[in-house]
Amino acid sequence: MKVAVVGATGLVGGEILKVLEERNFPVTEIIPVASEKSIGNKVSFKGTEYTVVGFEDAIKMKPNVAIFSAGGGTSLALAPKFAEAGITVIDNSSAWRMDDTKKLVVPEVNASSLTPEDKIIANPNCSTIQMVVVLKPLHDKYKIKRVVVSTYQSVTGSGKKAVDQLFGERAGKEIADPAYPHKIDLNVIPHIDVFLENGYTKEEMKMIKETNKIMEDDSIRVTATTVRIPTVGGHSESLNIEFENDFDLDEVKSLLANMEGVVVQDDPANNVYPMPLNAHGKDETFVGRIRRDESQANTLNLWCVADNLRKGAATNTVQIAEYLNGKGMI
Repeated sequence: MKVAVVGATGLVGGEILKVLEERNFPVTEIIPVASEKSIGNKVSFKGTEYTVVGFEDAIKMKPNVAIFSAGGGTSLALAPKFAEAGITVIDNSSAWRMDDTKKLVVPEVNASSLTPEDKIIANPNCSTIQMVVVLKPLHDKYKIKRVVVSTYQSVTGSGKKAVDQLFGERAGKEIADPAYPHKIDLNVIPHIDVFLENGYTKEEMKMIKETNKIMEDDSIRVTATTVRIPTVGGHSESLNIEFENDFDLDEVKSLLANMEGVVVQDDPANNVYPMPLNAHGKDETFVGRIRRDESQANTLNLWCVADNLRKGAATNTVQIAEYLNGKGMI
């Protein structure tokens, strides 16, 4: 089982290597791949050092699967070349997510849609992943009409440059090339990705469109406000979910507790609820503050948190690879 990690020297690429090791994916050889400036560097995996190679050499080495986390432009240019060589690509960028010919996969929700013919598989946006894992069992039971989501997203979602900006500002340093148009330390920025003509940001529209595609139901209406906050442990989301049918709160909690990949942390009397501080480094999506919306019938409020570098990116891609391997597709 040869596994290529494209973008192996980046923040998410490093996390992918860590998750592959932790989950004991049956790797016989890691092929770390990066841009020209990183070729020849070393990457460690399970105590062995591997040399970073370029894209052409990686294809010649014929990996069974290539996990991409190197940006949309790289994915658009190179994923088809890997696929043409018979290599299954799992892509972390936004390049293929809304392509009608490509599957957009969260394993707990829709892995069963995958076939051996799917050679380029898209990994959803980090915020969408944790949301649909929570929505899936509730939609199956009560049928969701509408979701209002507000996100509270970690700086790690913007990469190393943003993390450096946060801690640089916290240390009182002058930031020469900031990741954000405003200070992030001790601040909240209601702006993730670029603004579009409709007043939403691209991140907000990703959550809307991706949810419909993953859930395979365009009737679910979604509206989103995405916000960057000065945390590093993971993304948090406030969800207001309106259903076709009424629900029982105890049943809701049971459905969520029995959903693969979801952990219920809902004991407000003892100050137990999900927080990024506790989700950091974990693969699950944590759910709490589960309560009825008293302003509207058949409507639920809840709070969910997940590590955006893990379940929101690296873990989800590895789980896709695990599913494909288990079905003999790679």
